[in-house]
Amino acid sequence: MKAVAHDTYGSAEVLELRDVPEPVAGDGEVLVRVRAAGVDAGVWHLMTGLPYLLRLMGYGLRAPKVPVRGREVAGRVEAVGAGVTRFRPGDEVFGFCEGAFAEYATAREDRFVTRPANLSAEQAAAVPLSAVTALQALRDRGRVRAGQRVLVIGAAGGVGTFAVQLGKAFGARVTGVCSTTKTDLVRALGADEVLDYTREDYADGSRAFDLVVDTAGNAPLARLRRALNPRGTLVLVGGEGGGRWLGGTDRVLRAMLLSPFVRQRLCGLFSAERVQDLASLRELIEAGSVTPVVDRTYRLGELPEAIRYLRESGACGKVVITM
Repeated sequence: MKAVAHDTYGSAEVLELRDVPEPVAGDGEVLVRVRAAGVDAGVWHLMTGLPYLLRLMGYGLRAPKVPVRGREVAGRVEAVGAGVTRFRPGDEVFGFCEGAFAEYATAREDRFVTRPANLSAEQAAAVPLSAVTALQALRDRGRVRAGQRVLVIGAAGGVGTFAVQLGKAFGARVTGVCSTTKTDLVRALGADEVLDYTREDYADGSRAFDLVVDTAGNAPLARLRRALNPRGTLVLVGGEGGGRWLGGTDRVLRAMLLSPFVRQRLCGLFSAERVQDLASLRELIEAGSVTPVVDRTYRLGELPEAIRYLRESGACGKVVITM
């Protein structure tokens, strides 16, 4: 089968479209013919091996242990292994796997849920990592409640577009922060207020939020705290920038160390790939409360171009690979 793989860490040029053996569904596993695969920020980090902390976490010190990237997938079940009871060949599913940038991928059956009928495969592939991250940021770490004022920084991005919609679904008053060209999109997602960060400062003291969700990953903690009310909550979703060893995770660590000494709650989020959260999101999607935003689609062999676009241009919503 065709897959995009890499044997060394580096820029997008290390990725190659090549023939690799087709995987086989083992006991309790499902073989999926990939229809679409989401491209998230983690793809770039695992491709480059940066920050180095990732390598120490088991992804491979000198070279990637798993050559095929991609963890968000939507496709059709082709075969099932022994003991699988939830799916059968022909079912349309979406969820988490290892090696989604390929024609076929396998994972345990408990990593998938049935694709909502109101989503295309491309839309479904945009959901798993980004939407689950947004859900955990608001519901679990942010403890969002109806009537609260919520600020979403990076509201037009992969996680941000879901965070805006989920905030509204939970009954909050949502303010989105984005660049000039993306304000219409964020407003269309349901944001009560949209701030263009090139013209307005969300931390100028004129507003105080109960919850700030920072998906952009580079604002100083002191600035973010100025946007919070005295007992508000800050949730840092990942992080960008920083050094080659820790990247943006150092900001998360500093927030967690500071939190016990201030009245505000300062939290970091390292999201978990929980299929039960994906099932909850499916219900919201089927109800029309949440709709994935797909900026662009690329073919499998165009994955390097897709990663460069996501990294350099800042997508509106998600970038998706189609087969």
